[in-house]
Amino acid sequence: MMELRLPTLEQLRTVYDADLLKAFPAAELKPLRNMEELWEVDRYRPWCLFDGDEIVGECFLWLGHPGWALLDYLCVSPRQRNAGLGAAILRKLQEVEPDTVIFGESEAPEDADDPAMAERRLGFYARNGLRTAGYDTEMFGVHYKTLYLFREEVDDAALCIRAPFRRRNILSLSASLMIPASLPARKWLGNNNGAQRERRE
Repeated sequence: MMELRLPTLEQLRTVYDADLLKAFPAAELKPLRNMEELWEVDRYRPWCLFDGDEIVGECFLWLGHPGWALLDYLCVSPRQRNAGLGAAILRKLQEVEPDTVIFGESEAPEDADDPAMAERRLGFYARNGLRTAGYDTEMFGVHYKTLYLFREEVDDAALCIRAPFRRRNILSLSASLMIPASLPARKWLGNNNGAQRERRE
């Protein structure tokens, strides 16, 4: 029976080399040392999917406010792909993190280099319980859909406040989204298509 659990430090190092280095471009992958340091201070949870003693996939959470986290990496071992393990990981993640709102992001099809692939990714996430928030984000010029995994709907304003990573620009695509006054370090700017962009001063 497959089980999602935390690895040993040595197992983390093994899957980093065997899986993550092969699955993600170097520019998108945290150094292993950073993961280890964050884990040591309880800001990171490198969940691994075990099939017996073998690790067949990973979902790493970067922790923000208590009860909120970012799905930093979702990965299936190369030799185990196309077997439904990505869906199994997300299903089991909800079981081990029932009280955590887990953010995700996926490239927006309308601005993606490969719109069909971006649509397939969004479809995968939707089929496996992730909801789409009422706003998108932008980072390093890439437009992302904001997703989250939780047992019930979460208000967009709460998502904005609690988003664990604030270096992203937030594109408000919902005219009804009210940004609370508790975000004083932001300026909301209209753009050509009527969306708004968040910028730090």
